[in-house]
Amino acid sequence: MFYVLCFYYMEGTKTAYLSLGSNLGDKLNHLQDAVFAVHKNIGEVLRISPVYESSSWGFEADDFLNICISIKTDMRPHSLLAALLKIETQLGRERFQEEGYQPRTLDIDILYYEKEHFFSDNLVIPHPELPFRKFVLKPLSDIAPQFYHPVLNKDTRNLLQECKDRGSLKKTAHRLNRSRKELFSNLNFIAIEGNIGAGKTTLANKIAEDFNGKLVLERFADNPFLPKFYEDKNRYAFPLEMSFLADRYQQFTDDTSQYDLFKSFMVSDYDIYKSLIFAQVTLQDDEFTLYRKLFHLMYKEVKKPKLYVYLYQTTARLLQNIKKRGRDYEQNIEPEYLERINTGYFEFIKSYPEQNNLIIELGELDFVQNSEDYETIIDKIQRFAVHLKF
Repeated sequence: MFYVLCFYYMEGTKTAYLSLGSNLGDKLNHLQDAVFAVHKNIGEVLRISPVYESSSWGFEADDFLNICISIKTDMRPHSLLAALLKIETQLGRERFQEEGYQPRTLDIDILYYEKEHFFSDNLVIPHPELPFRKFVLKPLSDIAPQFYHPVLNKDTRNLLQECKDRGSLKKTAHRLNRSRKELFSNLNFIAIEGNIGAGKTTLANKIAEDFNGKLVLERFADNPFLPKFYEDKNRYAFPLEMSFLADRYQQFTDDTSQYDLFKSFMVSDYDIYKSLIFAQVTLQDDEFTLYRKLFHLMYKEVKKPKLYVYLYQTTARLLQNIKKRGRDYEQNIEPEYLERINTGYFEFIKSYPEQNNLIIELGELDFVQNSEDYETIIDKIQRFAVHLKF
C-alpha cells in the first residue's frame, strides 16, 4: 500500500474522522468523557455513531465498546495526534512497554483527515488498519457511509462488505452526547429531591442556569398552613397535606405540560410523590388511608421524571442547614421528624425500581460555596445518566 507524504495544507477547519474504544473500567463513561474532551479542546463534534460492543481484536481481553465520531478542527495532523494522546493520558490511559496490544481505558485513532494522505514515523492517514477492522467500519458507516477512502477509492459501505474480520460485533442501545448540555437536554425532565434543608432547590437552580433548563420550583412558602403545622402538628396536619397536594398537582401538571421553546429540558426541586411521603409521616392512619386513595388518582395523571435524584444528608447536617437559612417556622423541627422523612424517601425509591433513581450522599460536600463539590455532583449525575436507555 502506497502513501503520499503531504507537506502543504490549506488553512481553515478540516473534517476528521476518529475511532474511540475502551475495554477497562466504566467503558461507556470513558468514551463519553473522551467525546466531551474532544468537543471542548479540539474541535466541534459533528456526529457520533451508536455504541457497539466488540470482541477484543488481536489479543485476549474483555470486550470493547467502540464508536466513531466526525469533527471539525483547525489542528494539523500531528497537533491533532498530540491532543488526542493528551486526552487518552488525562482519562487514565497507561501505555506499557510490552509488545502487542494491551487492554486500555481509552484508545483514539485518526481514521481520515479530509481526503488527505499523511505518512510519518508515528502517524499514517488514512489509518492503515481501517479496511480490516469491522468494529471501526460499522460505526463509521453509520456517520459516513459514502465517504471514499482516498487511496482505495471505495466508500465505507463497500469496505465493510469486503472486510474479512469475523470478530463479534453488537450494536447497543446506548447513545453518547457531544456535551453535558446535550446530555441534560436528552434527559428531558429531572427531579431533584431531598429532605428539608438538603439543598434541592439550590441544586435545581444551578443546573437550570448552567445547562439551559426550565426551572420548576415548589411554591411551599405560600402555604398558609405550614407555620401553623409546625406549632400544632395534630391539628393542622390533614389540611396542610391536602392543600399541598392540591397546589402541587395543579402546579406540577401546569408547569410540566407547558414546554419552553427556549429551554432544553425541565428540572424541578420536587417530585409529586413527596406528597405521599410527607403525608404518611404526618397523618393519622385513617386520615392517610383517605389521602392515599385521592393521591393515587392524581399520580396516574402527572408527568414522571426520566431521572430522579435524591440528595441524602445526615440529620445533623440538615438541622445545621435549616438553622442557617433562618426560616422561623422551621426552627423547631425535631430530628426524629427528619429521620422519618428520610426513611419515607428510601422506601419510595425501593418501591419503584423501574424508575431511574440516583441517590447522592452529600456528606461534607458543599456545592454552593465550592465549585469542585458542585462538579462532583454533576459528574455523578453524568455517570449515572450515560448508562440510561430511553
